[in-house]
Amino acid sequence: MPNHREEQADEPTDVPRLEELESPAGSPPQNVSLSHLMELQSCVSNLSLAHEIVVNQDFRFKSSSPPKDSLEGRVAEMVHRAFWDVLREQLESSPPNHRQAVALLREVKTMLLSLLLPAHVGLRAQLDQVLDLELIQQQVDRGSLDLQRLAAFITSTMAGLCAPVRDPEIRSLRLLTDPVDLFREVLRVLELMKKDMVNFTLLSLRPHLARQAVPYERAKFQELLHRQPGSLDHTSSWLQRAAQEERAALTPSPPGSDPGGRRSLSPSAVLNRAYMGLLHWDPQDHRYPETVLMDRDRLDTLGQRVDLLALQAAVLLLTSAQCGGAVLSLPGFVGKLKQTIAALLEGSQAREADLKGALQAVGEQVLVLVAPALEALGGPPLSQQGQDALRGQIADLWRPSNPIRTLIGERVQGFLQATLEAGPGRKAPDPPAMLGPQGPDLEELGARFSRLVHFNRSVFGPHYAPVLRGLLFPPRGEEGREVGR
Repeated sequence: MPNHREEQADEPTDVPRLEELESPAGSPPQNVSLSHLMELQSCVSNLSLAHEIVVNQDFRFKSSSPPKDSLEGRVAEMVHRAFWDVLREQLESSPPNHRQAVALLREVKTMLLSLLLPAHVGLRAQLDQVLDLELIQQQVDRGSLDLQRLAAFITSTMAGLCAPVRDPEIRSLRLLTDPVDLFREVLRVLELMKKDMVNFTLLSLRPHLARQAVPYERAKFQELLHRQPGSLDHTSSWLQRAAQEERAALTPSPPGSDPGGRRSLSPSAVLNRAYMGLLHWDPQDHRYPETVLMDRDRLDTLGQRVDLLALQAAVLLLTSAQCGGAVLSLPGFVGKLKQTIAALLEGSQAREADLKGALQAVGEQVLVLVAPALEALGGPPLSQQGQDALRGQIADLWRPSNPIRTLIGERVQGFLQATLEAGPGRKAPDPPAMLGPQGPDLEELGARFSRLVHFNRSVFGPHYAPVLRGLLFPPRGEEGREVGR
């Protein structure tokens, strides 16, 4: 058996050490009750939310409302309209009925108090004094309630608490004189302010959450394993398949260097191949590894960007070969061409028929952009034969076996593989020279992919370790077996 401690000396720091980590304990099968399912759902929800906050730097809480053209949206609109109509009728009756207005003032006070910080001692006391609901009810009974005075205080308080981005809304509030419109807009802006406060708190806590993310997610996932036995079956199959593919791809070692005639597999190589496979996962295959399930949408999006970058690079390469490399050096030409290709290919990679049509449109637009570029260079226009050739070469990129598409795809995959092999905290490799125009996009994509992968390794290393140990270092007497059988 090879000395796997020596083999792992050059591994990235987030690859699990197979001789040290033990499999986290699962739990025996149990009867599934409604309370068990609710606890399981809560655990998954908390884990997903924490993961999204840490991994997605652009994550923000947004106001949720149903689409206006949906049944739920139409019902909500009808209910809201009826509510405000009742309020208007009550305020315009003689004498005015303030029952619903008092209820709204109570709601406004509660929302304002929720926006206060511990240091807002004076403002809290002022809110309790001005929006004293018992006093307001006494004023209603005496017929002396001054809604305009209370509205002015509310808008002034909101102006002092809101973020600068809400200043236009506050100015609009101060222009309203109709009490119904004012109440409606006050509640809407207060909801926005609550969202702003939550997002500000989230931004402040994100560095702390990032430091605690790995142990927190690992502990939460362990809870899931206790509640749901057999939750790593797909993960095991995923790693087994990657080990089989990596073993088949290894070239024979020099004679005498390895009794098995092949180089030994390393945990890093198997994991890298497994993660690379997620970029082009068959959408019909529902056996997605459980440990990466929370990032499936992100990885699918990255996979689509990989395909798009490869097609963009292939079109640029064909254009340069047919029209001369000087065309790509014109200021703004490459950027305009990339935008055109991205717009025409968006959403077309999934089906060959869609990709065919999109690439035909790309070929026509490339010719449209090339004509003025050649004229600006002072060169002759592209001949009809050259136009037909370029149009046909671009259209032929729909075939997965197209040699240009295959070559570019291999270069892109190789760059992403090298980025993973570099490991966290190390300088990423330079993009291949032939992908120069795509270099910045490729580096950004590689950095996102690498961060995602290395975070996943850090969290789930203890769960991968026993599977990899069984695949790469089987007990004596089983070393001759094929991995994954």
